[in-house]
Amino acid sequence: MNRITIQPASLLDPRPRYSQGVQATGGSLLFIAGQTAVDASGQIVGKGDIERQAHQVFENLAAVLEAAGGGFDNLMMTTTYLTDIAYRAAFNEVRLKYYPRDAPANTLVIVKGLANEDFLIEIDGIAVI
Repeated sequence: MNRITIQPASLLDPRPRYSQGVQATGGSLLFIAGQTAVDASGQIVGKGDIERQAHQVFENLAAVLEAAGGGFDNLMMTTTYLTDIAYRAAFNEVRLKYYPRDAPANTLVIVKGLANEDFLIEIDGIAVI
């Protein structure tokens, strides 16, 4: 799989937080369901703590990617749902730890709530493996 980051000169460069576009050739598509801060035993990690929840979400994404034979370099697009704009800075700090090079394209959405009132964040994604 080849991955090319697309950054038009006419658009603000948001890197390293996310990429304006990511082009992939070769490989197969992996669609990743929205990941929340639930661990393998079904418990919510970090109730009320956006950093702990964000770490768990990224660990869950990593598990799906690894099970498909990939890693974060294979992630092309994510959609991030936060329940409060105040969580944005902490989320940004956490996600930079998980993207070894250019981050995937990302859309950030602030929502009134998620499937469980204790969830502060959810991320889904598309990868090419």
